[in-house]
Amino acid sequence: MLTHLLAAVCALLAVAVGLGPALDLPGTYAAFCLLAFLPAAWFALTRLDLHRAPEWGHANRVTLLRSVLLALVGGSLPFVHDLDAMPAWVLSVIAVTALVLDGVDGWLARRQGLCSPYGARFDMEMDTVAILYLCLLLWLSGEVGEWVLLAGLLRPLFVVAGRVWPWLDNPLPFSQRRRLICMVQVGVLALCATPLLGPPLTGFAVGAALALLLFSFTVDTVWLHSHRHDGGGTNNG
Repeated sequence: MLTHLLAAVCALLAVAVGLGPALDLPGTYAAFCLLAFLPAAWFALTRLDLHRAPEWGHANRVTLLRSVLLALVGGSLPFVHDLDAMPAWVLSVIAVTALVLDGVDGWLARRQGLCSPYGARFDMEMDTVAILYLCLLLWLSGEVGEWVLLAGLLRPLFVVAGRVWPWLDNPLPFSQRRRLICMVQVGVLALCATPLLGPPLTGFAVGAALALLLFSFTVDTVWLHSHRHDGGGTNNG
């Protein structure tokens, strides 16, 4: 796993060093990309207790690749006000690529028989990172108000609430609804980060996606509450 993590860091640095000048970003862009990669590195290193498969597997490698792509987006956040149309398009394409790969890692895990709580949680945390970085991108660019940050903070707030009410931390059964709404959320945020849309369309689109996300969290919360005495579902995918 450490080998994969080091390879991901090297790849991230190589791409960031080349991409920064191409997008007319400051030389510190690569350093901020490394900072944006920290959530993925932290999870990969600290939650190995969840890994029960005999090997790390291609699915986790794909999720790690997603984290590299998301770090390229996150590293641009301090320079949002300096972005013109072309860099915005490039960053949106990178985010969409990460979104497409979101459907690949789970498929690979099931195909190889390497599904694990580690892989499911890694995938979920990278979904959270994707939404948070894109929300910050839209807010800092002035496309929408600070209310958009709620979409990026819902999952962290849910985790914190689970420390107060332990039944919220129980595993959830697999849900295609949850996965689809997450993909819609990331897709809408990535689209709104492009020059295609602008206020007020951006606000309407993001607001509708946020409403779907709130609905999904509400459904999961109700399910967890109704099953709070039986330990929840079988997996958290």
